[in-house]
Amino acid sequence: MTETQRTPAAPLLDNVLDELGRDIISGTLPEGRTFTLQDLSNRFDISRTVAREAMRALEQLGLVSSSRRVGITVRPRASWAVFDQSIIDWRLACATERRSQLRSLNQLRTGIEPQAARLAARNASLAQREELVGLAARLREMGTSGGGASQEFLDADSRFHNLLLEASGNEMFAALAPSLLSVLHGRTRYGMQPADPAPAALTAHEQLARAVADGDEAAAEEQSRQLLTEVAQMFVDDY
Repeated sequence: MTETQRTPAAPLLDNVLDELGRDIISGTLPEGRTFTLQDLSNRFDISRTVAREAMRALEQLGLVSSSRRVGITVRPRASWAVFDQSIIDWRLACATERRSQLRSLNQLRTGIEPQAARLAARNASLAQREELVGLAARLREMGTSGGGASQEFLDADSRFHNLLLEASGNEMFAALAPSLLSVLHGRTRYGMQPADPAPAALTAHEQLARAVADGDEAAAEEQSRQLLTEVAQMFVDDY
């Protein structure tokens, strides 16, 4: 097979990266382990060119380093690009990393979303205020009818919190949405979201939406903090 014939399409490269990323995150390839481009070529039956692309992608994520003398070396956890969505997804997929990743995500949310809620009460447009109230009502409807673990509930919940970050008017908060909202996707994907959410969580969404709609900055911040405390107790600390 020639070099040209062995070069896979991008989806195959993505599969290689996913497998290597999961192996490093899980410790199957532990810190300090070394391997070569030829090892990658042999393992995945890919060209050295594509193996090199995979290595470079892993380097950008802080998972490996490379040198001519040593080859490719798995780097320590402290070097990981922890805000990259691939790293977050791989950690959520790993049973030994999931609890730690969810806790870190929720702590990050707790540090940002209450302030975003306060700013949203000040800066949100009328349309954004109305949509938040409508989404909270939709979450109540689905949550009280056994749909809390559904894709529809996840979509509405994700939109609610993404909209809150957008409505803050702080573009840096909004840019963090994919990382912050990974906790919602993670707990649904891995069976941690109940079909019947706690009534306190549904009420907190409604009160938060109402506080933003009313322009009550202090109440919006407090309701957001209460909601995230409820999430931590239900889905992270006790998992």
